[in-house]
Amino acid sequence: MSGLRLRDRLDPRWGRTATLRGAVAGPRVLFVGINPGIRSAQLGHHFAGYSNRFWKLLHESGLVTTPLTFEDDVDLPLWGFGLTNLIARPTPGIDTLQPDEYRNGRARLLRKVARLRPDVVAFLGVTIYRAILAAGRTQGAPGARPIRVGLQPDRLSGVRVFVLPNPSGRNANFSYAEMLEAFRSLRRFIGRRAGLARARQALRDQRLE
Repeated sequence: MSGLRLRDRLDPRWGRTATLRGAVAGPRVLFVGINPGIRSAQLGHHFAGYSNRFWKLLHESGLVTTPLTFEDDVDLPLWGFGLTNLIARPTPGIDTLQPDEYRNGRARLLRKVARLRPDVVAFLGVTIYRAILAAGRTQGAPGARPIRVGLQPDRLSGVRVFVLPNPSGRNANFSYAEMLEAFRSLRRFIGRRAGLARARQALRDQRLE
């Protein structure tokens, strides 16, 4: 991208800590991962794992028109996207994450979504969305329902929810082609929302004439 990059307008120490700060600025889509991997925490960038396909999927789906890498994560707000993690603690996998971390992470995420008001919250993985639903259930409530990728019937702080496959190279439940189609489905959904918003604005403008 030409001109002064967003990261150059931010504190140069951005993200260079054991916990990654989210790249959010009133996004159209807020992408939510479970927690940072070790390499991401070491480098201070989201989805920096060697086999993670998030950045490739973002470009090949048409969500962004320029190829990006993990070093470009702070530029995502320029495209109307934000990134955050449910849990800040980096781990090699998710097996050591505790139930209270999910509950606390859900509470923080609800506050963040209510503050930022994105058009869509996109969870990166069925597992994380299942954990969100479980953390929000009261004791004795009905158990988990099947979750498929795509638009969900639930809302989070009033915001539409979309579930994407986890782009990690460890995810053997989806082929790359299936992941790519899911990301393209998100692109089509936000495109339809943008079209509806333009149509509504045009109708309002006509009424004011």
